[in-house]
Amino acid sequence: MSAPERIPPRGMTSGPSCAEAGDGTQEPPRPDGAAAYDLLVRGELTVRGRIRGASNAVLHCAVELDGQRADCVYKPVAGERPLWDFPDGTLAQREVAAYELSRATGWDLVPPTVLRDGPYGEGMCQLWIEADPAAELLALIDGEEPGPGWKAVGFADVGEGRTALLVHADDARLRRLAVLDAVINNGDRKGGHLLPTPDGRLYAIDHGVTFNAEDRLRTLLWGWAGEPLTDEAVEVLRRLSADLTDGGGLATRLRELVTEAETDAVRDRIGALLREGRHPEPSGQWPAIPWPPV
Repeated sequence: MSAPERIPPRGMTSGPSCAEAGDGTQEPPRPDGAAAYDLLVRGELTVRGRIRGASNAVLHCAVELDGQRADCVYKPVAGERPLWDFPDGTLAQREVAAYELSRATGWDLVPPTVLRDGPYGEGMCQLWIEADPAAELLALIDGEEPGPGWKAVGFADVGEGRTALLVHADDARLRRLAVLDAVINNGDRKGGHLLPTPDGRLYAIDHGVTFNAEDRLRTLLWGWAGEPLTDEAVEVLRRLSADLTDGGGLATRLRELVTEAETDAVRDRIGALLREGRHPEPSGQWPAIPWPPV
């Protein structure tokens, strides 16, 4: 295979939206499930542009195979910036590990994500999700109480000496995601990573800063902190625990993507959640909310 091309410079705008092809014709329906996974694994990637504002290289691509086509995100390992608390060149694997664990829960909160070769070398490839711009999951409100249908996160400085209460929706989909983030030890759950879709699904993206063996949980989804886990969450955690025993398929897959110590830490976090039976609370040893939060 020829050497990867040079990654395009940051700030390059992406090409046509995933709802419309470059010639103005309507795109075919977006594949889902096994079809989407196979398309991402075997399809031909064509880079359409670089997404603005990302700290690492994030490329907007089209992927095509046997007449099927979809938009996707491709993050080459060569475009990852080193982090002091993660081994170099491992963020793409962590994104895939988050997808694998999400799939094991049955909640499917992470879009289909694979590790594959591409125009700029090996990287993560993930199905593109168009979010519903009308959906409201986060808000800043005046006052000290979140009000019906909302959960408080904390107060935020909004400028000119004013503060507002940051809240997120009291939404079952977000509550599931809060459990998933606790399991994968997500160090960067921002508001912009939440993608509700018009059909009522919720997807979450950007999972490169996950699976650290040390406590790194930073999230905007603290609204259920200290509250009892739902019966559904307890059942899911029990299934994950069983699948993470030695010889379990999930344990084998995770060890291919993250270190053995990090895989063991996933099992330990699940065990702690089951023993305590509650959503975790901020440890006080690490900033609880990522910056910037959105």
